Amino acid sequence: MQKIIIFAFIGLIAQLIDGSLGMAYGVSSTSLLLAFGIAPAVASTSIHMAEVVTTAASGISHIRFGNVDRQTVLKLTIPGAIGAFIGACFLSGLPGHMIKPYVSLFLIVLGLYVLFRFIFYQKKKQEKESINLNKKQSISIGFIAGFADATGGGGWGPLTTPILLSKKGTSVRKVVGTVDTSEFAVSVAATVGFLISLGWKEVDWKWVLALMLGGLIAAPIAAWLVRKLPSYLLGVLVGGLIILTNVWTLLGTWKVDEMLILGVYIVLLVGWGFAIVYAYRRHKRHRDDEHLNS
Repeated sequence: MQKIIIFAFIGLIAQLIDGSLGMAYGVSSTSLLLAFGIAPAVASTSIHMAEVVTTAASGISHIRFGNVDRQTVLKLTIPGAIGAFIGACFLSGLPGHMIKPYVSLFLIVLGLYVLFRFIFYQKKKQEKESINLNKKQSISIGFIAGFADATGGGGWGPLTTPILLSKKGTSVRKVVGTVDTSEFAVSVAATVGFLISLGWKEVDWKWVLALMLGGLIAAPIAAWLVRKLPSYLLGVLVGGLIILTNVWTLLGTWKVDEMLILGVYIVLLVGWGFAIVYAYRRHKRHRDDEHLNS
């Protein structure tokens, strides 16, 4: 019973992060499950099964709060599902650890761009309610992110969110809601692929249901947070999370000493905290100036 409660709590925390920032369900839930001594194979299978329900709940919640660009969801869904199915069913044995560092370096650069862009963010005009994504971009982004999600244990949010945010004028809440909603098809396709290739033996339904329950509770709360939080703050939070998760991947790949990892993370967390405070103060000062001039 204690483990079921722990799994439900992990599902809640992971979905709260993913639903409000557009990424990191897999990263955060896997890290927490492994910290509680759950075997990696069991953790991975349980998370993929739970994501089918949590992503559906998250998508519905984001749609209800108006956080979704439906056209972009449709553009990303099919290539994302195809990439996830292929990755899970046929290429799960691919040495994804060989390409992960290069992807992480690319995402750290994108994360820095997103972070600094929103630290100095000024809302001079209305943000775009639609995400400008053409057919070629949606197919390539969707397929690669879906494939990475299945073969690398996560990747849909960490890849699609910063790439879409890098487009100037794009609404942060629209990006987060769109990425979360389109992830449902990716989760279904990956799960079907895993079940075909691995079977049902790795699934512990009690743990899966506990993860689902926690995610179902968190999904509407996260969607509401996205609606309420200002764009500059969401952008700084997302940018910092992109950097933290990908630095973690790099340090793990390079087998860096644990004390050095701790030191790096302390520096990153302190820097992230300063960035959040600076962005808030700058935004407040800019808003006060506007009130004085009006």
